[in-house]
Amino acid sequence: MHLTLLKAKIHRASVTHAELHYEGSCAIDGHLLDAAGIREYERIEIYNIANGERFATYAIRGEEGSGVISVNGAAAHKANVGDLIIICAYGQCDEAEAAAFRPRLVYVDAGNRITHTQHSLPRQAA
Repeated sequence: MHLTLLKAKIHRASVTHAELHYEGSCAIDGHLLDAAGIREYERIEIYNIANGERFATYAIRGEEGSGVISVNGAAAHKANVGDLIIICAYGQCDEAEAAAFRPRLVYVDAGNRITHTQHSLPRQAA
């Protein structure tokens, strides 16, 4: 059996741009992508804390150190500049891999600068 698990999360990032007339995707500061282990063009899920919207798109690499989080294309209807969002990527693994897997968690400040990172600890058997 294969399981779908959280691979990476950028927690409480602030939307800096919402560009409706763009072909799609979400531009994310390259430093944040690297810290989270999210690849350019990888599918991501975005959860908008401000309005409860949840949607899928793909990541594109924004300028390193820019703090950019730009929700583009039709998804721009689901997020406004200043909204706090959670960006997640998921991966699949088998049961044996899942036992030791730990997602990469990235926490940011109001300017989308990394405050800290961590790897979630695998669940210990009782």
